[in-house]
Amino acid sequence: MGINNDKLVRFHPDAILHPQVAWEKTNTDILAKPLRPYHVSDPLLCKTSVGPKASGSKVFPEDHEPWRKRILDPGSEIVLKWNRVFFISCLVALFIDPLYFYLPSVGGNSCTNMDLNLGIVLTCLRTVADFFYVLHMVIKFRMAYVAPSSRVFGRGELVMDSKKIAMRYLRSDFFIDFAATLPLPQIVIWFILPAFRSSNASHTNNALALIVLLQYVPRLYLIFPLISQIIKATGVVTKTAWAGAVFNLLLYMLASHVLGASWYLLSIGRQTTCWKKECRNETPLSIKCSLDYLNCDSLEDKNRQIWANSTLVFNNCDPSNSSISFNYGIFANALTNNVVSSRFLEKYFYCLWWGLQNLSSYGQTLTTSTFIGETLFAILIAILGLVLFAHLIGNMQTYLQSLTVRLEEWRLKRRDTEEWMRHRQLPQDLRNRVRRFVQYKWLATRGVDEESILQALPTDLRRDIQRHLCLDLVRRVPFFSEMDGQLLDAICERLVSSLNTEGTYIVREGDPVTEMLFIIRGRLESSTTNGGRTGFFNSITLRPGDFCGEEILAWALLPKSTLHLPSSTRTVRALVEVEAFALQAEDLKFVANQFRRLHSKKLQHTFRFYSHHWRTWAACFIQAAWRRFKRRKMAQKVRTVEMSKLQKPEEPNFYTDHDDYE
Repeated sequence: MGINNDKLVRFHPDAILHPQVAWEKTNTDILAKPLRPYHVSDPLLCKTSVGPKASGSKVFPEDHEPWRKRILDPGSEIVLKWNRVFFISCLVALFIDPLYFYLPSVGGNSCTNMDLNLGIVLTCLRTVADFFYVLHMVIKFRMAYVAPSSRVFGRGELVMDSKKIAMRYLRSDFFIDFAATLPLPQIVIWFILPAFRSSNASHTNNALALIVLLQYVPRLYLIFPLISQIIKATGVVTKTAWAGAVFNLLLYMLASHVLGASWYLLSIGRQTTCWKKECRNETPLSIKCSLDYLNCDSLEDKNRQIWANSTLVFNNCDPSNSSISFNYGIFANALTNNVVSSRFLEKYFYCLWWGLQNLSSYGQTLTTSTFIGETLFAILIAILGLVLFAHLIGNMQTYLQSLTVRLEEWRLKRRDTEEWMRHRQLPQDLRNRVRRFVQYKWLATRGVDEESILQALPTDLRRDIQRHLCLDLVRRVPFFSEMDGQLLDAICERLVSSLNTEGTYIVREGDPVTEMLFIIRGRLESSTTNGGRTGFFNSITLRPGDFCGEEILAWALLPKSTLHLPSSTRTVRALVEVEAFALQAEDLKFVANQFRRLHSKKLQHTFRFYSHHWRTWAACFIQAAWRRFKRRKMAQKVRTVEMSKLQKPEEPNFYTDHDDYE
């Protein structure tokens, strides 16, 4: 029988291939628990790995012990949470790196220096961000993967061997992650720049600081696989439309942030370029110009002080001087407005505004010089502005339209309703009633078709949702409080929402009863004339917890009920806006046929006790019996009086008898 060829396997849910619903919090810890092992032979395993039901699982070997071996399942909840945390840390790191471009500045004495305090703060923040990248690499060394050779229609065996995992990671994404993890800005700022300044090769900090952008490429690249993994696991990156709009706006602001920081750094580069050019071409008067004099570290040098008092370098490079020959182009504003010598917050927000303005206008307001680097920078602004702005507008429109699509549909439906009422020339009172109902339905449901949503769900899930929505409300009805849980579940499953505005007649006396209504909110007036009897009128007020239309319950309990629905004995009208649950006659008939406990005498007596129809009938019966009793008592009293008069003897007439005697 091939017993020796049997294998022990476990079936785990694949959280990646089965995305979670974004708007509902799912307990994936329960779903991730392994099922009991089964003995499955090789031919049966091949058969079960084909088909739609098999496409959403992964096959684990029996000796799979992920927590003991500390191998992570890529579809587990902890990996999903880590991806979200690492995604946020990547965004923070992308915002931190361009801040290094603000370290160089121009001092008040026309020299360049480095902001050491800002450098210390950025180094600390960058080190914390680098820690997340290192931790991400460690996690990827211990994360299992699905062997491509074992994948059949989405099913595959997880490779748990740490050596195979490490070799696969080293051949694929290791070098990109390693390049993104290197502390490159810290090395440039604290080691390379001081070494160059000490060797008199000053003012090359701008070119060296641009090395930071080289690491920006792999760090930006890591964002896209993370977004893809999050979308596969949860369906969306953000759970709400507003969060999605904010996320796209954040990416656009990130591009403006990088653009403004680069513009600031290039502005200082153009300033130092002019100083170097004038310094080399200057004819010395007393002391020859040295490039070291352009660094603020040489301010205490006496020769530098003498040279600064006699040189024309700074005057010839002043952008406010219209007679200078050096063209600053798009960087003139940073120098004329003293942005390069301002405090950090002032120059940061100014550069952010500059980047946002030119990125939104595609660089149309820029006037460039013939400098090739400046021209290429302007071309880059135009291309990025066109692409990113179109991407932002498209995504923002999509997210914001998802918020207002229901409102727009309601407006169109209301306009169509108005045109229809005008075309049919409905009277004003009917128009007002229609408008009130449309308005009340929108306020109650926000334009969502609840029935279509529930019908699209599986039966078990739909039953649980109906139980959650209706069970507590149904139990408020005293009649239903006597039923057991199974019968209540069957009734809750078939309840539908019913909305009625003020003045609406739900049913009139004599009309067929099609549904039984259970009030959740509002008040109803229930009145009867007992079939049109002259001088008979009874009226009561139904409140939350009451019900009406109970005539169909007696009809549904009949063993062989006819197709004709019972007639209503009462007229029910809404006094205010009413929200209720309706139970259709056919659904009640189905429940009565399936659950014989509904035919119990105790349940029927409870129903009659709380039924206003039976209460009115009982009151009328008692009153009629009381009147009959009073009439019988009165008739009996009259007969007694008459009988007493007949049985009483007549008294003799003394005078008449005496005359006869004489």
